[in-house]
Amino acid sequence: MITAEYNVPLVMLSVAIAIFSSYTALSLASRLQSAKGKLRRVWLSAGAFSLGFGIWSMHFIAMLAFHLSIEVSYNILLVALSIILAVLASGIAFYIVSKGLTKRRHMLIGAFFIGSGIVSMHYIGMDAMQMEATIVYNQFLLITSFVIAFLTSWVALYLLFYFQKDSTRLSLRVRKVISSIIMGVAISGMHYTGMAAADFSSTHQHHMMPEMGGTINSTIMAYAVGVGMTFILGIVLSSIYFDRRLQMKSSELEFIDNIYQNFVMHASDAVILTDKNDRIISWNLAAETIFGYTVEEAVGLVIETIIPERYREEHREKVTSYLHTGHTNMNGKTVELLGLKKDGTELSIELSISILKREDETYFSRIIRDISERKKAEEQINELVYRDPLTELPNRRLFNNYLSKSIEQTSIDGQMLAVMFIDLDRFKNINDSLGHATGDSLLKVVARRMEACIGRKDMLARQGGDEYILIFPRTSHKEVANTAQAILKSINQPFFHEQNELIISGSIGISMYPEDGLEAETLVKHADLSMYRAKELGKNNYQFFTKDMNEIIANKMNLELGLRKALINEEFELYYQPQVDVGTGKIKGMEALIRWQHPEHGLVPPNQFIPLAEETGLIIPIGKWVMQTACEQAKKWEIMLHRPLRVSVNISALQFQQIDFTEVVKEVLETTRLPASSLELELTESIVQDPEHALPVMNQLKEMGVLLSLDDFGTGYSSLSYLRSFPLDTLKIDKLFIDNMNDVKDDAIVRTIISMANSLELNVIAEGVETVDQLTSLAGKACDEYQGYLFSKPVPHQDLEKILQANTSTMPVI
Repeated sequence: MITAEYNVPLVMLSVAIAIFSSYTALSLASRLQSAKGKLRRVWLSAGAFSLGFGIWSMHFIAMLAFHLSIEVSYNILLVALSIILAVLASGIAFYIVSKGLTKRRHMLIGAFFIGSGIVSMHYIGMDAMQMEATIVYNQFLLITSFVIAFLTSWVALYLLFYFQKDSTRLSLRVRKVISSIIMGVAISGMHYTGMAAADFSSTHQHHMMPEMGGTINSTIMAYAVGVGMTFILGIVLSSIYFDRRLQMKSSELEFIDNIYQNFVMHASDAVILTDKNDRIISWNLAAETIFGYTVEEAVGLVIETIIPERYREEHREKVTSYLHTGHTNMNGKTVELLGLKKDGTELSIELSISILKREDETYFSRIIRDISERKKAEEQINELVYRDPLTELPNRRLFNNYLSKSIEQTSIDGQMLAVMFIDLDRFKNINDSLGHATGDSLLKVVARRMEACIGRKDMLARQGGDEYILIFPRTSHKEVANTAQAILKSINQPFFHEQNELIISGSIGISMYPEDGLEAETLVKHADLSMYRAKELGKNNYQFFTKDMNEIIANKMNLELGLRKALINEEFELYYQPQVDVGTGKIKGMEALIRWQHPEHGLVPPNQFIPLAEETGLIIPIGKWVMQTACEQAKKWEIMLHRPLRVSVNISALQFQQIDFTEVVKEVLETTRLPASSLELELTESIVQDPEHALPVMNQLKEMGVLLSLDDFGTGYSSLSYLRSFPLDTLKIDKLFIDNMNDVKDDAIVRTIISMANSLELNVIAEGVETVDQLTSLAGKACDEYQGYLFSKPVPHQDLEKILQANTSTMPVI
């Protein structure tokens, strides 16, 4: 009878080998997750051999731990075959894991092949035993070992997948140890179940099976295999550990490199790296977008390729200077300059350069930003802030900046500078009569003409309205005078707009630095004053500033101050000039004319203070005073004469543009109780040339019953349209035509005006009648009324009362 027993230490060693092999296999499975390419195949092979040899070693040690009462040896070829089957089974497991075959059917098929390999390995190993006994297997335990082999294979596959998938979890090591124990015990369980199924029966023959290749003694082999396998598995685990550390370091470096590459390659700014010879060695996507060169085209080119040629020498000198001296002011400094694109166009860029050193090598890192849009936006802002939107010329702000800098530079150079002030003559008439579109077009054309007369160092700016101003640095009296003549000539050229041909002129004032002033404000003021002097001298000329013009400024300031006091001190008074019926000689009305009795200068003529009053806005309170006083006086005369008497009051454009102008007129009539039909407002053509504003106001005045008169008819533009469009009552013929009625043309104009007015049922008053011949001619033309020195000059209200009382048709009837 054959007896058997187990060597417990060897049994424990076999289980330990199974657990250790399982732990190694699970560790290898986790490496498959991150391994790629050739390294993946290496780990797959290592896994197959380590797990295969581990399973076989566990089996073989367990076999050696099994001691029979008879002599046992092993067939080497069969042992080798069992090893191959174990390795193949493990290889199938790792192959399935490496391919990620996680479907149920894949797992079952894999478990079948692996289990078959393990079972084959086990029973071929059993068959390798050479002894004087036969083995009879218990069918139940045999089948049970097959089932355990299959389940063990399935558990092994699952754990291999599990640890490949969850290799980064924090509890990995604990889970791996527990799983290794489960997997090792399961593998051991299959073996010992198979051993339990074997029943050894003696043959009672001293007969050894033929040895194929010799036999191996079993006792020492168990420990040798255990130690050897432990050593091999230890090497594998060490390899896994060092590979993991290496891969972690590599991953960190790769992660850092990826961050760098993503940052550099996808940065919105161009990042360019060059060597010490300034040849490009790194070129990101932003550089490709900005400059138009692909990476393949750019790498190897010198950096000067993207620098305009006029800046290359300066750049080359700075780089060479650094390489020779090691000193530079470029590092980290941001500068704005121009770059050069592949297509040859230039663009605005912002450059920051850094110098990198590694051992003896020098590299230059450039960060370049395309600031074209920013520069364009800045230019647009400058256009808005420093440019006149109509003419696109520099505005007053930019002019003042340039003038201040020019004066500073001129003082250093010891040269002269000129300021030229230009005003267009009669521009207001064109703008009012033909519209703002025509005026704007004229201002732009004049700007272009004047620009053609000046040099690059000079600046032409628009001061406002129809005023322009010029700066001439580094010039002379003669040069400025020649330029002024050229500008006047260019302005005088005919101007065409919408089939209208216009001819205008300009008045120019000039001041010189340093003789006429040392500050910008003084030079501009003196040029402005000189321009007004040019207007006084007939316009269409230029005048240099002279010191006696300062007296004009002082007088003007004193006049303005006195004008403000005149209302408070009641220095104004009204004179009246009668308006007489041509046929009967009877006074029909009178025109109220303001006079200023200055306490120091005596009587100041209206043509000296009325323009100043309009310029300062004082014309509004003065005009209201005139209307109030004239209506009060007319009411007194109405009561005195027991009949209505018309009073005419001149209205300035500034008064008429008041929003509450009609309310002011209504208030005056109510406070003076003068009938509205006794008040006639004399309007200038500049007022009625804005029909959108004028017509509604005129209609409101007509609804109140106020009479409307058009003064100086025939001296402006488009006069005929007023007769048809506006609710007028009277036309006043300008004195200019009356004085020249002996001229055939002027006489025809007067006749035509009177004829048209009669046809339109308008009253006609001729101004400035001074001779009987003029009156006779007007009577022959059917003129209604006249006023002038022939009947009476303007007189104070006391003198007019006497004239009114004496007026009983004393003038001869024509």
